Amino acid sequence: MKNLVLSLTIVCAILLHAVPSFAQTPAPATAPAAAPAAPALKDPSVEQRLADLEAYVGNGARVNYAMTNIATKVGGPGPGHNAWQMTCTALVLFMTLPGLALFYGGLVRKKNILSVLAQCLGIAGLVTILWWLFGYSMAFHSGKPYMGTFDWAFLKGVDSNPNPDYSHWVSHNIFSMYQLMFAIITPALIVGAIAERMKFSAVLLFVTLWMVLIYFPLAHMVWGVDGMMNGVWNADAKIKAIDFAGGTVVHMSSGWSALILCMILGKRLGFGKEPMPPHNMVLSMVGTGMLWVGWYGFNAGSAVAADVIAANAFTTTTIATAVASFVWAMAEYLLRGKPSILGFCSGAVAGLVVITPACGFVDTTGSVVIGICAGLVPFIFVTKVKGWFGYDDALDTFGVHAVGGTLGALLTGFLATDKVNGNLSLIADAASANPATKNGLAKLVANGGLWVEQMKAIGVTLAMAIIGTIVIAYIVKFTIGLRVSEEVESIGLDLAEHGEEGYHG
Repeated sequence: MKNLVLSLTIVCAILLHAVPSFAQTPAPATAPAAAPAAPALKDPSVEQRLADLEAYVGNGARVNYAMTNIATKVGGPGPGHNAWQMTCTALVLFMTLPGLALFYGGLVRKKNILSVLAQCLGIAGLVTILWWLFGYSMAFHSGKPYMGTFDWAFLKGVDSNPNPDYSHWVSHNIFSMYQLMFAIITPALIVGAIAERMKFSAVLLFVTLWMVLIYFPLAHMVWGVDGMMNGVWNADAKIKAIDFAGGTVVHMSSGWSALILCMILGKRLGFGKEPMPPHNMVLSMVGTGMLWVGWYGFNAGSAVAADVIAANAFTTTTIATAVASFVWAMAEYLLRGKPSILGFCSGAVAGLVVITPACGFVDTTGSVVIGICAGLVPFIFVTKVKGWFGYDDALDTFGVHAVGGTLGALLTGFLATDKVNGNLSLIADAASANPATKNGLAKLVANGGLWVEQMKAIGVTLAMAIIGTIVIAYIVKFTIGLRVSEEVESIGLDLAEHGEEGYHG
């Protein structure tokens, strides 16, 4: 019997192998038609390749012809725009290291200069790690109006090909590195308000939490392709504000956070009772010059191309900075009888701050107006308001960056003109493939309503910076503590915190 079953099994197997239809599911009465083969892509014509080259020269959208492999033939970043962006990236890093480090370092007492340098260096390394881990993805990946997704965590997929959300001609990894430099200098600005008394470990913990809770979300809201306050590139933005290079994202966020943190931290020992003059104005002057030079990468580089908008930003930055430096020093001359080097330096930095959100949107006359305002309004806050309220903003981060950034964001709403930036003049067109044509800014600029949108963005930034800083500061205070001991503060942070001295002999 077993042999019979085995024999039948072998026969059935042979039959099934010989007649496969026995083992298959019956085919439907009408089989679906096979999908047509994709047509082969054609090589682009000379005219098409020239049109793509013209788009590169004019910093327009890359040409996309159906049925051609033009992206393969002439794709990739544009060498000129890429070179410009790499240069600007280096310039923005130059602003922090060594520009800001020397500017702040010269303004503190000599027993604390190395602590300022260490904080700038420490922040540069810490923020870079956060940026690689998830920061860039949080800030610039599309996702929600207030934060991106984590799809670019560990910079996955961020390669040398352009990302058209931000540039058709600049490598995505270079754009990422450029924005990293903004992320580095922003928390480093806060150092100026809390200089000479905050623990190094507390600085690192505070900055870590501050970047995650404040900077990354705010950068996405203002500059992310679908950010809720990106008035230029997000047609669906709830707040149609404009910020060319960081009035809200960089200066307002850091400046207002600096004020809150220095108030929670408390005043330096002897503040208001003993003189605490800068120990080396020569270093501060050198640092100011480095900041001014590096700021061209900060402002003109925010065009993300070597184009006409970058040229305008370069021009307006120069004029506003020079005017503000002169006006601040002349205000000192009139009121105190002597124009100080510190006055020239403070005015220059204030001019750089106030022109930052406006530089790509205003003309030269607007930049002069901004320069005059930058030389006077922060001057009043630094020389008068700080004394009235008695807060110890050691190096005037609030007076220059918070006040200047807020002033610049507001003035941008009044002075922006479509004559220098086409993104402000394009008429809304639902059929257009260019998102800038749908942003509605033309109407706001023409009717004078842009300043209202700027005020909304200012309000959101203030709320995030103030509330976020209060929460973060008290978390740090109740975990590892914010402030060094009185003994350490008296000796100086250089020796106590870093085991070194800036000067010997």
